[in-house]
Amino acid sequence: MKNIKEVIKEVQSRVDFSGVVMVQDGTGHAATASFGYANRADTLKNNVETRFGIASGCKLFTAIAICQLVEEGKFTFDTRLSDCLDIEFPSFSEEITIHHLLTHTSGIPDYFDEDVMDDFEELWIYRPMYHIRSLKDFLPMFQNEQMKSVPGESFHYNNAGYILLGLIIEQVSRMEFTEYIQEQIFKRAGMSQSGYFTFDALPANTALGYIDLPDGTWKTNIYSLPVKGGSDGGAYVTAEDMVKLWNALYNHLLLSEESLNKLLTLHAQVNETGYYGYGIWIKKDGDQVLKYHVMGYDPGVSFHSAYYPATQAIAVVCSNKSKGAFDIMRAIEEQ
Repeated sequence: MKNIKEVIKEVQSRVDFSGVVMVQDGTGHAATASFGYANRADTLKNNVETRFGIASGCKLFTAIAICQLVEEGKFTFDTRLSDCLDIEFPSFSEEITIHHLLTHTSGIPDYFDEDVMDDFEELWIYRPMYHIRSLKDFLPMFQNEQMKSVPGESFHYNNAGYILLGLIIEQVSRMEFTEYIQEQIFKRAGMSQSGYFTFDALPANTALGYIDLPDGTWKTNIYSLPVKGGSDGGAYVTAEDMVKLWNALYNHLLLSEESLNKLLTLHAQVNETGYYGYGIWIKKDGDQVLKYHVMGYDPGVSFHSAYYPATQAIAVVCSNKSKGAFDIMRAIEEQ
């Protein structure tokens, strides 16, 4: 572990990483390191208990919740969207299933189309981000758009699909999405410091996200993202809580063995060595799975976390800057 700490420090000095790193080996021994400021203006440093936004890293939570409701018999992975959500989508295919939404193969339009927009902040020019406080608030951004492809035809990363999954969770559980995740995932996993917090009511020891500008100045990301996260991203966690999530998942505190296997199945091929399960990325080398991992990028947020089945090691890298987590993660994996 000492060697890992030295490697992390070397990379941190090179990329000016700001955040927290936690690496736990298969025996449960952990090494942690923290760098930079949670609040630059007041020079409050990040520490191992700081909460960080993880952007799309929490699509895994949404997928776990869907698997839990499948276990309860509320629906199946083959249930059609039109049969489990009482919302009209005039141009959507009737063939879209929950499986398609989970695997980014539904073909529906996304509310942030990377082919059209390259700046996430463009979304909020005509629809202020402070109005986006619930999942239904996202619907006008894609509900009436045309399909992009036939369901099941191809993988295309899609945030709107996970908004729909969250709405399904709300309708079936009769709970607000964030409340469901808090009760059925965070509490059960012992993730006592994690939550879906609003920008205008952040709890103590939560890192502000920073966007560094070309001229050397910076700004926070409070006007760059929805005011509250949801089923496609935006939860806050500590590095330790993320380790708890992986352990709870593999110790079947959240899902049965059968459901976990379904979550970790290679459902969609993304590239030569990369696949997607349910809410989780999977990297293979030949016949071996090298890692199951999640990641998230937003303005002022970069996040990577992985479970390595061969060694049962866990790595978590949380950053409150737009870049840096990938560099640290790569350095850890090269050891």
